[in-house]
Amino acid sequence: LTVIGLAKRLEEVIRVGDPYPLFLDRNSQALKVLQRIRDEAHRFGITFHRSLRSKAAVHSALRDIKGVGEQTEQRLMMHFGSVARIMSASEEELSALVGHTLAERIKTQLGNEQ
Repeated sequence: LTVIGLAKRLEEVIRVGDPYPLFLDRNSQALKVLQRIRDEAHRFGITFHRSLRSKAAVHSALRDIKGVGEQTEQRLMMHFGSVARIMSASEEELSALVGHTLAERIKTQLGNEQ
Protein backbone atom coordinates (compact mmCIF):
# COMPACT_ATOMS: atom_id res chain seq x y z
CA LEU A 1 0.00 0.00 0.00
CA THR A 2 1.53 3.29 -1.08
CA VAL A 3 0.88 6.28 1.16
CA ILE A 4 0.65 9.64 -0.57
CA GLY A 5 -0.08 13.24 0.30
CA LEU A 6 -1.23 16.11 -1.87
CA ALA A 7 0.51 19.42 -1.21
CA LYS A 8 -1.55 22.54 -1.79
CA ARG A 9 -0.54 25.41 -4.08
CA LEU A 10 1.58 23.39 -6.51
CA GLU A 11 -0.72 20.36 -6.16
CA GLU A 12 2.21 17.98 -6.09
CA VAL A 13 1.71 14.34 -5.09
CA ILE A 14 4.17 13.30 -2.40
CA ARG A 15 4.88 9.58 -1.95
CA VAL A 16 6.35 8.19 1.26
CA GLY A 17 9.97 7.21 0.69
CA ASP A 18 10.22 9.02 -2.67
CA PRO A 19 12.16 12.29 -2.59
CA TYR A 20 10.68 13.46 -5.91
CA PRO A 21 7.10 14.74 -6.08
CA LEU A 22 4.76 13.63 -8.84
CA PHE A 23 2.99 16.33 -10.85
CA LEU A 24 -0.34 15.49 -12.44
CA ASP A 25 -1.92 17.52 -15.22
CA ARG A 26 -4.01 20.31 -13.66
CA ASN A 27 -7.06 19.16 -15.63
CA SER A 28 -6.72 15.43 -14.96
CA GLN A 29 -9.56 13.56 -13.28
CA ALA A 30 -7.05 11.79 -11.02
CA LEU A 31 -5.88 15.13 -9.61
CA LYS A 32 -9.47 16.27 -9.08
CA VAL A 33 -10.28 13.08 -7.13
CA LEU A 34 -7.18 13.52 -4.95
CA GLN A 35 -8.09 17.18 -4.33
CA ARG A 36 -11.63 16.23 -3.26
CA ILE A 37 -10.30 13.55 -0.90
CA ARG A 38 -7.76 15.98 0.59
CA ASP A 39 -10.36 18.74 1.00
CA GLU A 40 -12.88 16.38 2.63
CA ALA A 41 -10.25 15.05 5.05
CA HIS A 42 -9.32 18.63 5.91
CA ARG A 43 -12.98 19.63 6.42
CA PHE A 44 -13.58 16.57 8.61
CA GLY A 45 -10.54 17.33 10.76
CA ILE A 46 -11.50 20.98 11.23
CA THR A 47 -15.12 20.09 12.10
CA PHE A 48 -13.97 17.52 14.64
CA HIS A 49 -11.50 19.95 16.22
CA ARG A 50 -14.17 22.67 16.49
CA SER A 51 -16.59 20.25 18.15
CA LEU A 52 -13.93 19.30 20.71
CA ARG A 53 -13.25 22.95 21.49
CA SER A 54 -16.97 23.66 21.75
CA LYS A 55 -17.55 20.72 24.11
CA ALA A 56 -14.62 21.79 26.27
CA ALA A 57 -16.04 25.31 26.57
CA VAL A 58 -19.49 23.97 27.47
CA HIS A 59 -17.99 21.57 29.97
CA SER A 60 -16.03 24.22 31.82
CA ALA A 61 -18.84 26.78 31.93
CA LEU A 62 -21.33 24.38 33.51
CA ARG A 63 -18.97 22.25 35.58
CA ASP A 64 -17.47 25.27 37.31
CA ILE A 65 -20.80 25.76 39.06
CA LYS A 66 -20.95 24.16 42.51
CA GLY A 67 -23.56 21.39 42.45
CA VAL A 68 -23.40 20.76 38.69
CA GLY A 69 -21.88 17.38 37.95
CA GLU A 70 -21.91 15.17 34.89
CA GLN A 71 -25.54 14.06 35.29
CA THR A 72 -26.87 17.57 35.86
CA GLU A 73 -24.85 18.89 32.93
CA GLN A 74 -26.25 16.13 30.69
CA ARG A 75 -29.81 16.75 31.87
CA LEU A 76 -29.52 20.48 31.16
CA MET A 77 -27.89 19.95 27.75
CA MET A 78 -30.47 17.33 26.73
CA HIS A 79 -33.32 19.65 27.69
CA PHE A 80 -31.99 23.00 26.42
CA GLY A 81 -29.53 21.89 23.72
CA SER A 82 -26.89 24.56 24.31
CA VAL A 83 -25.32 26.72 26.99
CA ALA A 84 -26.74 29.79 25.24
CA ARG A 85 -30.26 28.42 25.68
CA ILE A 86 -29.53 27.55 29.32
CA MET A 87 -28.36 31.13 29.84
CA SER A 88 -31.55 32.52 28.31
CA ALA A 89 -33.83 30.14 30.25
CA SER A 90 -35.85 31.54 33.10
CA GLU A 91 -35.08 30.56 36.67
CA GLU A 92 -38.43 28.76 36.76
CA GLU A 93 -37.51 26.64 33.73
CA LEU A 94 -34.20 25.72 35.33
CA SER A 95 -35.87 25.04 38.69
CA ALA A 96 -38.11 22.42 37.09
CA LEU A 97 -34.98 20.43 36.17
CA VAL A 98 -32.50 21.09 38.96
CA GLY A 99 -34.33 22.70 41.87
CA HIS A 100 -34.58 26.31 43.00
CA THR A 101 -31.20 26.68 44.75
CA LEU A 102 -29.15 25.25 41.90
CA ALA A 103 -31.19 27.14 39.29
CA GLU A 104 -30.44 30.38 41.11
CA ARG A 105 -26.73 29.49 41.25
CA ILE A 106 -26.66 28.61 37.52
CA LYS A 107 -28.33 31.89 36.52
CA THR A 108 -25.92 33.89 38.67
CA GLN A 109 -22.78 32.09 37.50
CA LEU A 110 -23.66 31.96 33.79
CA GLY A 111 -24.77 35.58 33.95
CA ASN A 112 -21.29 36.51 35.16
CA GLU A 113 -19.70 34.59 32.24
CA GLN A 114 -21.26 36.87 29.61
